[in-house]
Amino acid sequence: EGITILNNKIYQLTWKNKVGFIYDATTYKKVGEFSYEFEGWGMTHNNHHLLVSDGTETIYFLDTLKQKVEKKLTVKENGVNVTRLNELEYIEGFIFANQWETNYILKIDPTTGSVVGKLDLTEFARKAKGINPQADVLNGIAYSKETKDLLVTGKFWPLLYVIRLN
Repeated sequence: EGITILNNKIYQLTWKNKVGFIYDATTYKKVGEFSYEFEGWGMTHNNHHLLVSDGTETIYFLDTLKQKVEKKLTVKENGVNVTRLNELEYIEGFIFANQWETNYILKIDPTTGSVVGKLDLTEFARKAKGINPQADVLNGIAYSKETKDLLVTGKFWPLLYVIRLN
């Protein structure tokens, strides 16, 4: 369900099975497994921890050696918990998360959990549905450090959008 690459390893989550897999990033050979007590929705890293979402307002910071929770971050916007956090990306010191079943990507301060920015991609979703009536929710985000582009898409979207962040 979620995947990230760190220290020449690929970390992968399962949604409901609560088991993660670790692969060698060069050979794709499975080199380990780990378990967790929540659903796996999205994953990224901040070079020190694996950051995992479970569809709630919580982002878990996992130790990279044992994959155990070291910290939990509650995400809030204007003092109110923000639920349905899904796909995650760590971009230049902030956590970006799409909010499941909305057209929003949230920019989150990883220290406080506060939402400090919000991208509204309603127009992108509308265009996707216009091309493919089966197009569903926004749920794919990725970031290119080299070009500083944010790549976004959704379930059954016929397009991949490239967004340049300021």
